[in-house]
Amino acid sequence: MTTIQRQPFGEHQGQEVSLYTLTNKGGMRLCVTNYGCIITQLWVPDRHGQVEDIVMGFDDLPSYQAGHPFFGAIAGRCANRIAGGRFKIDGQEYVLATNELPTGQHLHGGLRGFDKYVWQVEEDGDGLIFSRTSPDGEEGYPGHLHVRHRIGLTESNVMTFHFEAETDQPTIVNLVNHSHYNLRGHTHQIHDQQLKIESDFMTPVDEVSMLPTGEIRRVAGTAFDFRHARRLGDAMQQRPAQDFDMNYVIRQSNDSKQINDSKQNADASPTLSDILQPAAMLICPHSGRVMEVHTTLPGIQFYNAFKLSNKVWNGKAGHRYQAFSGICLETQAFPDSIHHAHFSEVILRPGQKYQSCTEHRFSVVA
Repeated sequence: MTTIQRQPFGEHQGQEVSLYTLTNKGGMRLCVTNYGCIITQLWVPDRHGQVEDIVMGFDDLPSYQAGHPFFGAIAGRCANRIAGGRFKIDGQEYVLATNELPTGQHLHGGLRGFDKYVWQVEEDGDGLIFSRTSPDGEEGYPGHLHVRHRIGLTESNVMTFHFEAETDQPTIVNLVNHSHYNLRGHTHQIHDQQLKIESDFMTPVDEVSMLPTGEIRRVAGTAFDFRHARRLGDAMQQRPAQDFDMNYVIRQSNDSKQINDSKQNADASPTLSDILQPAAMLICPHSGRVMEVHTTLPGIQFYNAFKLSNKVWNGKAGHRYQAFSGICLETQAFPDSIHHAHFSEVILRPGQKYQSCTEHRFSVVA
């Protein structure tokens, strides 16, 4: 059975911060803190049974408090970009921070998003439930939003993310885990790893604003085509700056069931047995590690950390993280959906429940 241990991790604005370690019988180990629901370590066996930490991050709380590119953290209340930091619901306009300086857009919840708060936490079998209430007006968002985020580790080497939220006013919600993964270990680069994305379409962006144009475009014949597993280094050579930061439309089977649909009955009780769609697979030939991502969400953002060299990030054990040190595979509603009626539903109303589930399934190949 998965065991959970707690230890002090510091203090944030007078609140105690803890670090929790979840360990299963196979030796897989997950470390997560209630500051920003941040996954600080993820130790996974390779084909020889040797474990390696495969996520980027820091050794101590002050490094996270000083600011970082969302290593391992929750992003919300509404992850990804919102054009001009403005949106309307029922004719009422709301103004948010335009905190992404290069583009002038709202990004990942604002100046103090969900990643910068201490969450309440309780143990729940093979996982932890993090919870907090985001008050009306926080970062400009309307409504008191009650959020529960469960992070678990099963005996079969599956890391689970389950989000729930309810509101007392119409608002927008898109909750994401923003871990940077490297299946060879967080001290390496990603070029030799192989990626497959279960998608035939993407939502292309204007490469200055990084906002979706509203088009839903086929990936076939583009550098963004990962319908079959491709070596990342080869794919990056097809991009002038070797950059990837793109939302993909996850291919849906005929019997798919989206439990994150905020229009469903609030009494619904989704579990991990609900239908999840395969979204992506990352393979490391060197270690033999494989990570499969399955989700109830409609999109997945592939980001290859090309921006990391813009600043100095001294990570765990003093290792410097540079461009292409890891990749993000963020399951989500489409970026800027509030401005595109044909994109994902992100409006949550009183009496409805936001729910989503994502699994990261780890295995090895010879």
